[in-house]
This record gives sequence, C-alpha cells and structure tokens, in this order.
Amino acid sequence: QVQLVESGGGLVQPGGSLRLSCAASGSQFSINAMRWYRQAPGKQREWVALLTGGGTTNYADSVKGRFTISRDNAKNTVYLEMNSLKPEDEAVYYCNMIIATGPMARDENAYWGRGTQVTVSS
Repeated sequence: QVQLVESGGGLVQPGGSLRLSCAASGSQFSINAMRWYRQAPGKQREWVALLTGGGTTNYADSVKGRFTISRDNAKNTVYLEMNSLKPEDEAVYYCNMIIATGPMARDENAYWGRGTQVTVSS
C-alpha cells in the first residue's frame, strides 16, 4: 500500500514562512489530485489547498495569497509553501493524494498522511 509521510512542520514566529512536504512511498505514481488539510485543537478539519493532476490549484479563502501548493511528480511529492503565517494557522497539517492504481478511470485510491505539526508563536 501507498504510505504518505509529511515533513517540514515546526515552530515559526508570526509572519514567518514554512514549507511542508508530503512524499508517497514506492515507485513513481500517477497522482490524480493532491490536497492539504489542517486541524487545530477544538476545531473541525479544514481543507486548505488543492492541486489537480492537470496542474490547476485552488485555496481556502483563509490562506489564499499566502500559501502555495506545488508538486514534484518525479519524487511523488506535494509541497505546501506557507508565508505570512498567523497564529490561526497553527494546526496539524495533513496531506491527501488520489493515486491511480490501474489503467482505468475507476482504478484510484485515496491516501492520507499522519500529519505534521505547525506551531505559530511569538
């Protein structure tokens, strides 16, 4: 099975920047879609960013203009570049990938990482 591993989380001051990575194990995959989510204590999980297999992006209003999602297909990796971080960005960040498992359109599975902690504090 595919395993997703997030990295890059840590402590950053308000206004700072951080880059998260999420790598899928195994050989190079055909990734149909990539998403980032986050969940803060006491809050519901929130969708943050989308990158489709065709290369289009979309963002939650709360991060639009500050966060950028990108990919490296050769490394089976999705990134989230976070700039101008705010205390309300503090959360565990999770990546999600829809990965093709066969030649047909129905042959795809969703995978989740275990999360990486982002702490924004002065």
